[in-house]
Amino acid sequence: MSTSLDLWNIPLRALNINVRKRLGLFLNPRNTVASDWMSVAENMGFSYLEIKNYEDCQDPTRKILEDWQSRCPGAKVGKLVSILDNVDRKDVVEDLRDLIEEDCKRYIEKQNEPPVQVPEVDSCVPRTPERQGITLQDDPEGGIPELFDAFICYCQSDFDFVHEMIQQLEQTDHKLKLCVFDRDVLPGSCVWTITGELIEKRCKRMVVVISDEYLDSDACDFQTKFALSLCPGKSLSW
Repeated sequence: MSTSLDLWNIPLRALNINVRKRLGLFLNPRNTVASDWMSVAENMGFSYLEIKNYEDCQDPTRKILEDWQSRCPGAKVGKLVSILDNVDRKDVVEDLRDLIEEDCKRYIEKQNEPPVQVPEVDSCVPRTPERQGITLQDDPEGGIPELFDAFICYCQSDFDFVHEMIQQLEQTDHKLKLCVFDRDVLPGSCVWTITGELIEKRCKRMVVVISDEYLDSDACDFQTKFALSLCPGKSLSW
């Protein structure tokens, strides 16, 4: 895929829901001629048993993208394109070239924007149609929003631990649904506004992963203070 962008340095979460849905249209059908989602999953490093479990998913392509993004720090757009090339699905790359570039450019633009100043904690209720779709599973037309059992407050350096939480709480009999920002949230909107809505409107609880890095994180500080502001007089439970 020829482009002026360095796709190898752009995380997979830059890809919006439209690209992910189109990937599913190409890869979900079991094909005896062209490689399907199973070949892609194998190249992503998933085991045979993991791939067999994904067969029960309605949209296995979406699921392997989500799990690869959450478990692998090297889950970059460039790596995904390379995998599609390796399994001889250059047709997919060519079809999605413009959409992928558009998403990556939008992601880079958002990263280069100056940080939003938040003078005080406020209830971030979505006020415009653009804010209706903020997670991968939200209805773009503004239908019922995706809900979660808990919002996970964490630092990037603690993501391995978060991945263990995902395995223990989502992929076992607990069957909880966690809100993991780097996995579940679409790029392109104000981080603080999205975080506020997720904590206040979408999640029943918040789980804080405390570490040395957590103490120095502005994002974690905001998330914790915002959650506490919703329940005056409450304190963190250890």
